[in-house]
Amino acid sequence: MVPHLVTALTGPINELEQRVLDSTPAIERWFRLEWMEHTPPFYSSADIRNAGFKLAPVDTNLYPRGWNHLTHEMLPLAVQAAQAAIEKICPEARNLLVIPENHSRNTFYLANVAQLVRIFHMAGLNVRVGSIDPAIKSPKKIELPNGDTVCLEPVVRSKRRLGLKHFDPCTILLNTDLSAGVPGILEELYEQYLLPPLHAGWPMRRKSNHLHSYEEVSKRFGKLLGIDPWLINPMYAKVGEVNFGSGDGVDVLTSHADALLTRIRRKYKEYGINEKPFVVVKSDNGRSEMGVVTVRDAKEIEALARKHKPRSGAAKSPAERLELIVQEGVLTKERVHDGVAEPVVYMMDRYVVGGFYRVHADRNPDEDLKIPGASFVPLAFSESAHLPQPGAKPGASAPNRFYMYGVIGRLAMVAASYELEATNPDAEIYE
Repeated sequence: MVPHLVTALTGPINELEQRVLDSTPAIERWFRLEWMEHTPPFYSSADIRNAGFKLAPVDTNLYPRGWNHLTHEMLPLAVQAAQAAIEKICPEARNLLVIPENHSRNTFYLANVAQLVRIFHMAGLNVRVGSIDPAIKSPKKIELPNGDTVCLEPVVRSKRRLGLKHFDPCTILLNTDLSAGVPGILEELYEQYLLPPLHAGWPMRRKSNHLHSYEEVSKRFGKLLGIDPWLINPMYAKVGEVNFGSGDGVDVLTSHADALLTRIRRKYKEYGINEKPFVVVKSDNGRSEMGVVTVRDAKEIEALARKHKPRSGAAKSPAERLELIVQEGVLTKERVHDGVAEPVVYMMDRYVVGGFYRVHADRNPDEDLKIPGASFVPLAFSESAHLPQPGAKPGASAPNRFYMYGVIGRLAMVAASYELEATNPDAEIYE
């Protein structure tokens, strides 16, 4: 399905699409050389925004959920990528243990786990699901609305290994972003592969590190194509800690938002863009209760501070201190079923394996769509994930547009590989 694009077919995004299509051999060689030097994350997903004048990733997930939204037609790609990924890490692998989030009642999430089990089973592995939830004390079989079944089993930890009763895996796949902290049971596993590594979780990961890496990647890729990197890169600023209760850091947040809005206005003027610039304020270390807040004027920060200031007499807590970033807001001019939409690209190892549109009928083009009420429409990657159609009119070809999504998604994946290398606490061991 190709969404309705409000932008004209002669808009800047189509010029960018044409430049990408004309440079396909150079682009694929560039990615090939990158993967000779860097290790891609085991799996990842990227939320992408198409503003008509720029196409950029706005969020990159290293513990992607939502695999259940991939269609059956996409599964062969995912299975082949899973085989390639496992073969690189542990060629003799036989058993794989999947560690999910600790919310066993969420059947939508568990449908995602069932899909991961299916993918790796078809890739040739014995796959079981091990829960680190203390409430799971014996195997618990859960029937899902779509007809799938997930069996959660309590994990068993020995001195150096993690597994299940009578099940000893060589590889452990985390599908939890560790936002609640790293459980001790996952630490110091010396004889097993833990994927992704613990430093990819939110206790250590920061979005600002990823955005810094992506900025570097976009500059190099922009030079390759002879384009302004801004066309594929959302600008950002790291704010640091903000305490809305005491007011500490609010002035810094306001200053960064104002400066970034000024930079965006300059770019809009340079390209003759008549849209109203905006930025988004969000947590640097994962999602917080604050969510993603759209700011169109730095003066709105004052209202944001009042909204999130604890009520008088409320107990003080460390949660009041938030690590925040300000990121350039990227409009989405895509529509599916009359709802605002953004493509989400799924990747495993170095391959694009599928994706979907996140659609929200009640949101505006400058707002976050990752909230309750969103629906999901599969991308037609099955038609042609990596086979663009030379000569097709820009903006009119689904394979060409999806190839663009895949290029941007893979750029985010390259940035994630840089990010993980830079933040690896054991990196000095290998130097």
